[in-house]
Amino acid sequence: MLGRIFNFDDQAFDLQHYQALPDDWFIAIADVVSSTQLAQKGRDKDVNFVAAAAVAVLKNQLESENHAAAIQFGGDGVIAAIPPEQEAVIRERLAALAHWSMDLFQISLRIGLVPVAHLNESQLPCYVSLQVLDDKNAFGLFLGDGIQAADDWVKQQPRWQLQPKQGELPGLENLSCRWHPVKSCRGLIASIIVDPTASGESGIQQLETVIQQINQCVSAEQAAPMNQTQALQPPALPSWESISRELKITSTKSKSQRALLAYLSSFVLWLAWRLGGKLGNINARRYLTSLTVKTDYRKQAGGPRMVLDLTQEELDAIVSVLSIAEQNGQIYYGISTSEASTLTCLVEDFQADNHVHFIDGQGLGFWRASIMLKEKRIPRA
Repeated sequence: MLGRIFNFDDQAFDLQHYQALPDDWFIAIADVVSSTQLAQKGRDKDVNFVAAAAVAVLKNQLESENHAAAIQFGGDGVIAAIPPEQEAVIRERLAALAHWSMDLFQISLRIGLVPVAHLNESQLPCYVSLQVLDDKNAFGLFLGDGIQAADDWVKQQPRWQLQPKQGELPGLENLSCRWHPVKSCRGLIASIIVDPTASGESGIQQLETVIQQINQCVSAEQAAPMNQTQALQPPALPSWESISRELKITSTKSKSQRALLAYLSSFVLWLAWRLGGKLGNINARRYLTSLTVKTDYRKQAGGPRMVLDLTQEELDAIVSVLSIAEQNGQIYYGISTSEASTLTCLVEDFQADNHVHFIDGQGLGFWRASIMLKEKRIPRA
């Protein structure tokens, strides 16, 4: 049974709410290759869609009626904790994802599974918890040196990588990216990633201290990108590029039927919003209000990853906190800014409030922040 976190502010760095993964588990990694070239070509939403597709497929396979899965969207990649009984089928799903990504998007997806036993032998533990959203959805949270090490190993050592192979991909049918970029309401969108310099619990304590200082600059409630619900406007007509991504997913319905349904459902939601929030049984107000708590704008992947809507003064204060902590040898950090955030959505039934949303800064904000951090950080051997 994985740990549970119900209050991120109070519990996100408390290892009592995490489980140290045992030797027979695995860490799954999926990572888009050549993000630099794809970003330069303006294909950031394609990258986000492929990464979210990995979440959707893993979620479909790993979750059951009583057990949520620890999976995390990273903008251009995914991290997940895999129990031993799921190893074989997850290998097949990851291989199929990489084949689908290259075949239909011409995006190379690096995939791999790292045994936790090897990480534990190297004294690189993995601590995993679930940030509980409601009785149907949760986001994976990861602390410990083993998380970053697993990512480094898959990227650098072919022995941990899996080869693409055609196969089944159940779970993609509820994936969409119809939102236009959501403009900052307060000034700008900042994508921030922070890693500790120290190992073990001392590194986690250093992270907690830094995040407490950031919280003094601005509260999470103020900075949550989707928190300004009065400024959220669902698109009446999604772009054709957004719809065409959905049409790459296998379905029993024709592409014309699916495109028409996508446009129609988006228009009806927009119309309900326009008419004050409700139209028949379509409750746009409830849907938009729930976006804040159902969006992964704060998470942990060895260290904090955040997408925040900030004023310039708040950004300057946060950069000062991070710079001082880095100069003192406590952390490494990377940060990027943009005018908007992007959403990729996994919506099973928005009227039943069963939906989650994966956020990134426009133009692959997390990836741009990671480039800054990687220039400073020494990879885990």
